[in-house]
Amino acid sequence: MINEKILASLRNELNEQTAQMHWTELERFYASGSVIWVAGELDLVDVGARIAADDKDSVLSWMNAGLVKKVTDEQAGSWHQQDALLWTAVVKPWILVQHERQQPLPTPQ
Repeated sequence: MINEKILASLRNELNEQTAQMHWTELERFYASGSVIWVAGELDLVDVGARIAADDKDSVLSWMNAGLVKKVTDEQAGSWHQQDALLWTAVVKPWILVQHERQQPLPTPQ
């Protein structure tokens, strides 16, 4: 079970570091395979905190549902054409990106 105090601390830290960046600023990281897409229905900061806390169950669940995955060539091409503005959070060695936010889903317990 993940320690909620640690998660809260990680969320606070990531929330302060989250920023919007244009896709063209992220393309070099995409080329190195380190950009991870987070579906709009998830909370970007929570996903980042759970990755940082090594919450394998939550991350695997999201991956299996197609809600967290490496950015596809199609996404990259579309974002390049529009120079999309993405929300970003860095959880080394990954850069998490989210294009459009929706109402977050409840976090798995």
